[in-house]
Amino acid sequence: MGAGKSTIGRALARELDCVYLDSDEQVMLRTGRSVPELFAERGEASFRAEEKRVLDEAVASDIPAVVSVAGGAVLDPDNRETIRGAGTVVWLRAEVATLAARVGTGAGRPLLGDDPAAALARLYEERRPLYAELADLVVDVDAVAPDEAVKQILGALG
Repeated sequence: MGAGKSTIGRALARELDCVYLDSDEQVMLRTGRSVPELFAERGEASFRAEEKRVLDEAVASDIPAVVSVAGGAVLDPDNRETIRGAGTVVWLRAEVATLAARVGTGAGRPLLGDDPAAALARLYEERRPLYAELADLVVDVDAVAPDEAVKQILGALG
């Protein structure tokens, strides 16, 4: 949360002339509920199950796409296998302080609660090794504008 995956993913898809898919948006389309609504009404487990379905659908398609995967998807070993086999995996890496500044109060982000900075620090420590394990390319986005991050990714992709 706050790394810029939606903004950078959309811009990258435009540059590559391909489809852009955001896993959270796909969950909302599939369920008719926003992520906070889904968490409140059905719980995190239901959200994770929907997240898994949309991830599987996204990578099963023959249509080239840039897929922004929600950060918690890596917690599921099956999702990690799906992500690993889908293509080039880019980790948009940022310091917790940067993420906290970008998400602000955490409104609309159910996992952040009343203390977004502390929640982000905990989530980062839990997920960082998994992101590192999966990443084919790491782009540090703390002090990088989205268009520069896209240039770095395109350069690495050749």
